[in-house]
Amino acid sequence: MADSAIMSVIRAQEGATCRGDVQAIVEPMSDEIVLFDLPPPLVHRGVQARDIEEIKRWLATWTNGVCVRLEESQILTEGDLAVVFGLSRMTGTKLDGTTVDSWSRRTVVLARSAGAWKIVHEHSSFPMAMDGSGRAVTDLTP
Repeated sequence: MADSAIMSVIRAQEGATCRGDVQAIVEPMSDEIVLFDLPPPLVHRGVQARDIEEIKRWLATWTNGVCVRLEESQILTEGDLAVVFGLSRMTGTKLDGTTVDSWSRRTVVLARSAGAWKIVHEHSSFPMAMDGSGRAVTDLTP
């Protein structure tokens, strides 16, 4: 039962991203969320991670929206703490016509308070090429 409640929080946020519903994107985030996201900076905390105007600016870089979905997820729960991890697929078309279909790694940590699960931490990353280039490898598929 807890697993379905946890995944419903993640799936609702993913649906909100596909629809471009910024308020619903930030709703499941804790006020104190710590976000290690793909774009800089290294860390977004609290208000910065929940910045509706910044999310709107990012969503505006896509034609007909962007979808992000956690696949092959595994859930670990211990009391009021849950860790969900798996591979995340981002698909969409940028305004310049570039098609994006990329896979990254994603971990979502949720805490339950007053019966509701909130996202307290999220970490997304791409592997790094180990050839000295410092380049993120964004073309891998599972």
